[in-house]
Amino acid sequence: MSIRKRPAYADSMTVRRFLDRSAFLRRLSPALLLPLGGCDWILMNPAGDVALQQRNLILISTALMLLIILPVMAMTVWFAWRYREKAQAKDHDPDWDHSTTLELLIWSAPLLIIIALGAITWTSTHLLDPYRPIERIDHERKVDPAAKRLQVEVVAMDWKWLFIYPELGIATVNEMAAPVDQPIEFKITSSSIMNSFFVPALAGQIYAMPGMQTVLHAVANKPGNFEGFSANYSGAGFSNMRFRFHALDKAGFDQWVAKVKASGASLDRAAYVKLEQPSEKVPPIYFGSVEPHLFHAALNMCVQPGKKCMDAVMMTDARGGAGKESARDTEGLRHDGTIDVGGFHPVEPGRAGEIAQPAGMTPAAEKTPAEQGHQAPHQQDQDGHEGHHGM
Repeated sequence: MSIRKRPAYADSMTVRRFLDRSAFLRRLSPALLLPLGGCDWILMNPAGDVALQQRNLILISTALMLLIILPVMAMTVWFAWRYREKAQAKDHDPDWDHSTTLELLIWSAPLLIIIALGAITWTSTHLLDPYRPIERIDHERKVDPAAKRLQVEVVAMDWKWLFIYPELGIATVNEMAAPVDQPIEFKITSSSIMNSFFVPALAGQIYAMPGMQTVLHAVANKPGNFEGFSANYSGAGFSNMRFRFHALDKAGFDQWVAKVKASGASLDRAAYVKLEQPSEKVPPIYFGSVEPHLFHAALNMCVQPGKKCMDAVMMTDARGGAGKESARDTEGLRHDGTIDVGGFHPVEPGRAGEIAQPAGMTPAAEKTPAEQGHQAPHQQDQDGHEGHHGM
């Protein structure tokens, strides 16, 4: 039986096919990179000094780790090639088990890199602490101790952002602005659920939590229109919980403030209660005036009339309580955003792009906590529900 030999032209045909495929892939590669054209590299090209220092920390940490990763990857390929079965390397020693020099090299290099990373991380953790006021405008200019910081109070809502400028007496929804090279101090809270305030061009993210205040210091170094959003999942409208941050020169910022004041709308407690109800894709809203201490009420979850502020309740508790007679005095203790007994919310959620309008309290919401949960045992309320049994 004879074995047919491979034709001589077969190898040349294989090479030609390989070259044709390579040429095709080279022509196709620009098209494959087109989806990356929409990527925003703002994290690597920020507009604020704090974000720039954070970018540098990422680059330095990555470079230090690559000092180990790249040699290990290269040596893996080199060892696999040099000591493959067919290589028959002359210096192959199957009984080798120890080398002091190699052990020192293996352990000392990673140890030095870990020490360097630890020192950089420890220093950066303190210098870039969001609660620490910034000490420089950029790498060339220090902050004047007498310089005025722009105060911005932020409330994360479902699913929008409220910005209050207490010194300017204005407020906005899903849009904010700040002058270039002026330090900004954000005071941040949430009306209902935990979110994360994040403007990649300005500074790192920081959580917004109900009943708590977090602080973030930042500065914008160049004009621009940047995006901010929530970096923490918070429900159905999370993907549209975005806002615009405008970094403007002094004249541009003054014009923006004048435009907001010209709106004529007022943000008082009643308007806030309407605003905090769930709604999606809300366009920017301007309020030309703001009720004093509204952020304090939002922080302590006592904007709704009759509510007791959390700081007042905690102060009473710290002083030993209000006596036995306060055990049944529960009216006003349910904080803002509490869903009332029976599962009803005092305001129906709004549709996309709309702010919910109160249509009156539900029967469950109209009752005081004492009426809802403190009837005598077996006593029925107007809805036929029995009260809780006493111990």
